[in-house]
Amino acid sequence: MATFGEFLRAERNKKGLNQSEFGQPFGIIMTEISKIETGKKKFPFTCLEALAKFLGKDYLELKNLYVADKLVEEAHKYGCSDSVFTVAESQSKYLKSKNIKQEKIKF
Repeated sequence: MATFGEFLRAERNKKGLNQSEFGQPFGIIMTEISKIETGKKKFPFTCLEALAKFLGKDYLELKNLYVADKLVEEAHKYGCSDSVFTVAESQSKYLKSKNIKQEKIKF
């Protein structure tokens, strides 16, 4: 599995584009693309849908990869073990079920 930046580099290479050409549709200069590919900077979330179209990828899959990359970075920043992801999954399921139950309540 690759980081989001590594994924972008691979996709850029598949298209045969240099960093400047790849960043142009999104208004991102070459030096910023370099930083994104090496993980020193994040790709702008606001451009994610346009990126999915540009790459011919499913937006939801791309968004999942993007957010997962951010989650992993946060977990490593705080020195968490991988079990944090199991806890996060449980919390996510809990919040979804809680929201569904609240939606069913009629006032």
